[in-house]
Amino acid sequence: MSFTAAFRVPVRRAVFSTSFRRAATEVRANSFRKFSTEVPPPAPKSNTALYAGLGAIAFGGVAYYLYTSSSDTAKEASTTVKSAAQTAKVATKFTPTKADYQKVYNRIAEVIDDASDYDDGSYGPVLLRLAWHASGTYDKNTGTGGSNYATMRFEPEALHGANAGLHVARGLMEKVKKEFDWISYGDLWTLAGVCAVQEMAGPKIPWRPGRIDGFVTHVTPDGRLPDATQGAPHIRDIFYRMGFNDQEIVALSGAHALGRCHVDRSGFQGPWTFSPTTFTNDYFKLLFNEKWVWRSWNGPKQLEDKKTRSLMMLPTDYVLTQDKSFQKYAKAYAEDNELFFKDFASAFSRLLELGVPTQQFVAAEPWIMGDEA
Repeated sequence: MSFTAAFRVPVRRAVFSTSFRRAATEVRANSFRKFSTEVPPPAPKSNTALYAGLGAIAFGGVAYYLYTSSSDTAKEASTTVKSAAQTAKVATKFTPTKADYQKVYNRIAEVIDDASDYDDGSYGPVLLRLAWHASGTYDKNTGTGGSNYATMRFEPEALHGANAGLHVARGLMEKVKKEFDWISYGDLWTLAGVCAVQEMAGPKIPWRPGRIDGFVTHVTPDGRLPDATQGAPHIRDIFYRMGFNDQEIVALSGAHALGRCHVDRSGFQGPWTFSPTTFTNDYFKLLFNEKWVWRSWNGPKQLEDKKTRSLMMLPTDYVLTQDKSFQKYAKAYAEDNELFFKDFASAFSRLLELGVPTQQFVAAEPWIMGDEA
């Protein structure tokens, strides 16, 4: 169903869907009978007011259950109820503007800087990873996956090995979602990725809203994200499936300029660069300027710089220096930060739109966020 068509579905139908009834049953089973909603006044003749009232009742009547339950049934019901609430807002002529999305961006920027002792003092890298992994499941042959349905909210996708540790990022964004309940999870997560890159001194990333929340039936199978232990054939299989070419593969790999690996998540350990919270082309410079040797340890195969033994590279990183096609682009980015920024911004923007039907977007052309009037 298209984004426009979804808004035409009557609120009453959305509210009393099968998912909603299942959620109501679970509410009763968990003895939340003391939670009630004040009976609204008699419905006025205006259909607009009727839809708004129904949306408010639906959202409020099960809010406690939906916000505290982690079951997939609850999450499906939450999606249904929030869709009803969004439909009610449309009925009352609430249409988010770029200024509204800018407020969300600003709130995410505050979250990024409020990391305290987390990793290197920034939540930016983990939010970038959330946006990347939520979008990188796209399969151009089947038209499935991508950022449209935000399916990482559901098991088993949330438990896929490649998504280990992303509960941190999803939890952070859940707090923002409660402040701006009208935004879809797909739009929120991808906007967080844009914000992370830009707030960590990276390039401006073209972005536009229009993603809708899906259901557990839209969850993608495991194995669609890159496996860091593999070589060039695997990398090409993963990225070609999404529709990217070798140049875009290398550009997107430059996201490893940020963040670090964690033993309790990926099994690997350490940062790629000396400045893991600043987006630069240092990742590519280090690949060619440092001497890389295999680390001797009990973990999976990874490389470390011979000089300081404090940096690491994954097998999928090192292959960029070994494969002739990849090497050509990696060297170009090592020599030209401006070129890297331009190509990364283009590829990352496209990555974030994978799986989203064009007619769903609210703007014909992407926006540049962060440039407040």
